[in-house]
Parts: sequence; structure tokens; C-alpha cells
Amino acid sequence: MTTPASAIKDEVRLLIDVQIETFGQPAPLTSSQLHEFHHRCERIGTLCQELDRIGTRSVIERRLERAA
Repeated sequence: MTTPASAIKDEVRLLIDVQIETFGQPAPLTSSQLHEFHHRCERIGTLCQELDRIGTRSVIERRLERAA
């Protein structure tokens, strides 16, 4: 079973791979490619924030379990 965090990590890896491929192109980026590049950057940032929230929630839950 895939957890939400692992699904997010997989998507981030995929987006980063595409970013790397984009950087490796010999020709300058078109305006469309540049737009897609910026969209992927924003998506990566959003996904990383969600991973942070999941991690923080997990830590808090474990601390509460220990305290109970």
C-alpha cells in the first residue's frame, strides 16, 4: 500500500527528473517550456510543504502517544 507521503515523494522525484531533463536541453527554453518549468517549481514547493506537514503531524502524534 502506498502512503500519502511516499506518493508525494514519488511525484517530487518525477518532477525533479523532468526539471533536470529540461536543464539538459542544448537549445534555449521556449516560453512554453519556461512556463512549465515554473509550474513544476511551484508544484515541487507545494508538495514539499505537504511533506513537512505530514512529518510534523507524525512527530506530534508520537509524542502524544508517549505522554499518554
